[in-house]
Amino acid sequence: MLNSAGTLARFKRVEVIARTRVDSVDAEKLSHFKNLLIQQLRQNTEQIRTDQAAALELYDDGVKDSVDLSVQDLNKEIALRLGERSSKVVADIDQALLRMKEGSYGICARCGQPIDERRLEAVPTARYDAHCQSLIESANGEDELPTL
Repeated sequence: MLNSAGTLARFKRVEVIARTRVDSVDAEKLSHFKNLLIQQLRQNTEQIRTDQAAALELYDDGVKDSVDLSVQDLNKEIALRLGERSSKVVADIDQALLRMKEGSYGICARCGQPIDERRLEAVPTARYDAHCQSLIESANGEDELPTL
């Protein structure tokens, strides 16, 4: 005769062990993505410093010619835009790290479904799964290719 209480107890132990293994795999993945984000944060922070230093260097180099002044202005603009872009990337990384702390990292902010791991590998700061990102870009007209 089978002991149903004993079978149920063994089943619950197996279920707890399986759940623990899934959680530890998730914790490993989360740690992996956190390390990716921290590495990107360091790279972009250094890029911001470099861009700011380059922009400051361009401010007074003794240029007097109008063509040189135009080139200097263009170089300043490029350096500042690069700094803005890197600053946006740093803000995105900060948001992703915050989502990790909140427990919502890897979950689409639009539909609530898990974001595919391959997408997170490619874009660790992703807030949306590929389908929702595509819908958002379509709504904003970002998916249209420019025509001549």
